[in-house]
Amino acid sequence: MEFGIDVSHHNVVDDWHAVRGNNITFASIKVTDGEEFVDPQARHHVPGARAAGIRVGGYHFARKGNVQKQVDLFFEQLHARAMLSSTSLAPMLDMEEASGLRDTANSFIPQFIAKLRAKGGIKRVFVYANLDWFTNVLRPNDWADANVMLWIARFNGNPGKPGFSHPKLVLHQHSMKGKVPGIPGHVDRDATIGTHKLADLLLRTPAPAPA
Repeated sequence: MEFGIDVSHHNVVDDWHAVRGNNITFASIKVTDGEEFVDPQARHHVPGARAAGIRVGGYHFARKGNVQKQVDLFFEQLHARAMLSSTSLAPMLDMEEASGLRDTANSFIPQFIAKLRAKGGIKRVFVYANLDWFTNVLRPNDWADANVMLWIARFNGNPGKPGFSHPKLVLHQHSMKGKVPGIPGHVDRDATIGTHKLADLLLRTPAPAPA
């Protein structure tokens, strides 16, 4: 099982090496929100995590509005922070904003993914949502192709066992009040589901080394 965290401007990280020392191998870092907001802490979180040897990816908090503008902003920030390499954690689309987006989520998601992929070489993408969204709103069978992975938030404190299954489900956010050395206060904690390894979470899985 692999363990990770996701952080935003709400989190302060004092020591990324201490975080890595707690068996944290990946981190999804908020970089954008809606059509205009750029997370100011990403400029600290990204290089800090990377320097400690943590696989880093970015996430976008989706809002009702212009899909192309949100994709453009997200891609711009991913590119600026070198988060599009083959060894980066795949980018994540955060679907939890209920004001209007809940009713259009199943059309928003495939549009967002298609436009993001068209921007340049991105294939593997995470879609994040909570149990309510996955059971009552989202229809991943309609838009989750071979390179779309699902990430569920269910705070049951049982890493990797969310009590919900889907063939594309690979990550479980099991706590929003996790404690990790190097981070004062609470932090979201995540774990892989089943047999999934770190390589499965990367933007592009590296090719096997030549014999």
